[in-house]
Order: sequence, then C-alpha cells, then structure tokens
Amino acid sequence: MELKGAKVLVIGGAGFIGSFVVKELLKEEVEKVIVYDNFARGQKEYLEDSLRDPRCSLFPIGGDIREIDILNKAMEGMDYVVCLAAMWLLHCKDFPRTAFDVNIAGTFNILEACVKNNIKKLVWSSSASVYGDAIELPMTEGHPFNNKNFYGASKIAGEAMCTAFNDRYGLPVIGLRYMNVYGPHQDQTAAYTGVVPIMLNKIEANESPVINGDGSQAYDFIYVEDVARCNVQALKSDVEHGFYNVGTEVQTSIKELCDKILELKQSDLKVKYNPYSEDDARALVQNRIGSRKKAEEELGFLYKYSLEEGLQKLIDWRIATGLDKAPLTV
Repeated sequence: MELKGAKVLVIGGAGFIGSFVVKELLKEEVEKVIVYDNFARGQKEYLEDSLRDPRCSLFPIGGDIREIDILNKAMEGMDYVVCLAAMWLLHCKDFPRTAFDVNIAGTFNILEACVKNNIKKLVWSSSASVYGDAIELPMTEGHPFNNKNFYGASKIAGEAMCTAFNDRYGLPVIGLRYMNVYGPHQDQTAAYTGVVPIMLNKIEANESPVINGDGSQAYDFIYVEDVARCNVQALKSDVEHGFYNVGTEVQTSIKELCDKILELKQSDLKVKYNPYSEDDARALVQNRIGSRKKAEEELGFLYKYSLEEGLQKLIDWRIATGLDKAPLTV
C-alpha cells in the first residue's frame, strides 16, 4: 500500500512513541500528517523538527479521544489513522475508572469515528501486557491472554473491539503489541517512568541503581525508532486485520540491563537489591519475550537497533538535552 499523497492523523502524536511515528511518516511522500493530542503526556517540543516540515501540523484545538465531536472533526478528509493514545500501565493501576474511559471507551470512539469518516486503515497500539506472564517463550501471537492488571485488561478489550469493527464494518485495522519500549521522549523523571530512565537517573546522580528482586526477571527491550518504523510498515502493508508483536525476540534480564547501562556510562557503582513489596510480587510479570516471526513475515518488519546501540542513542540524547545533569526526582 502506497502512502504517496496520503493524509494521516496521528492520535497521541506528541507522545513518546507518537512523536517518532510522525517523524517516520514524514520520510514518506505523504500529503499531510496531523497530530491529535491532549498533551497530558505528550510535549510540543518533541515535534519541533517535524513541525518545520510544512506537511506536518497540530490539530488546532488539541484533542482528546473522549471528545467525540472533536475527534470526528479531526478525521474529516483523512485517509489513515495511527493511534498511540492511552493511559499507561501504572496510571491504570491507580486510576482504573479513568483508564476505562480513556483506553476502552476512547478506543470505541476512535473505531466509530474511523467508520464514520471512511478511514482506509487504522493502526492501533496494543501491548504485550495482554499476555501477562509467559507460559512459553518466545510468546507468539497465539499465546493465551494471561493478564491480571487493568492496563492489560483495557488492551484486551480494545483488541476485541478492533476485531468486531473489522468484522461488522470491514474497517481495516492492525493492532501492535509492543514489548518493552525505551528511548528518547519517554518520561525520564516522572513518577510513572520506565526501568531504563530510572536506572539512568540513579547512575547519573552517582547513586547506586536499585533492582527489585534478584534481577533475573527478563524482558524484550526494543528501541523507540524501531517501534515507529513498525507502525509505518503496518500502515503500508496489504494486511487488513491482525495483531502483531513488536519486539526483538532477545531476552535480557534486569540485571543484564543494569550491567549494560553501567558499562556504557563507565560507572563503577554497585547495584542495590531490594525485596519486592507484596503488591509488586503479586503483580509483576517475570518473563515476557515476544516472537518476531509473524511481524517479519507479514509486515516485513525487523528491528534495527541492538540493546547496546539503542541505549547508547538514549544516553547521547540525554547528554545533548542536559537530562544527564537534571536533579534526581524519582
């Protein structure tokens, strides 16, 4: 499928992954890319380079996926939609009712608006959280849903609605199940930030990085630019419906991750190990590594950056933006 001359709406396009999707779309011969974002987590500064391109603009009155009339207005005349808007995992844990309104009702609003506006394809962000803890490794897309938290539940519901809209209305929709995404534009100092920036914050403050448990829990870490590229590959593919892992299929323990960051930062700090709280021990996913086979075969997607390369790019970005000197706030 060609994107030449296409008009693409990127919902959540000012966020962590979304800002990189916008940048990736502008490498194509699109006519325009419009960013629809409520800026709850996104930042206009993440789009600074993209907005210099006359094909890229912000939807003028902002936008929330709970605002149905505004969402419909934003989709008028568009060809494609990429959706990255969602409440994040720990936000969902603390605010489950709002998580329902945003992640479940909001997804329904997007699907309904896509049908109303004759959108040619929707690429929707799911999550590897639908799987919960691994029963088998690597996890294929046929792995049972073993999720136990609100965030994963909202993504399972979203996937089911995507399938229902495809079946009922013929809406082409692809869902992408992201593994552990890291990179620039991820919340670096907020209370809900991810494991990679938390470790970097500690090390750059000359404090020992902290690992909960023994560090043997293992995940599939994928650099944000690769994830953005997969979104565009999904949009361009001839696939009209399906769900795909977006990962590397490389297993990395938290201890290995921490050791790699210490090595890249040339730090001799010693790791501090803390026992899990009862709540964390119950909720923690111990192993989650995704099979990349289906995405490679059907979408033509294969990751580019190794963990070391991706971490180095993130470290370089933090240095360039001064975040490596920022006060420790997490």
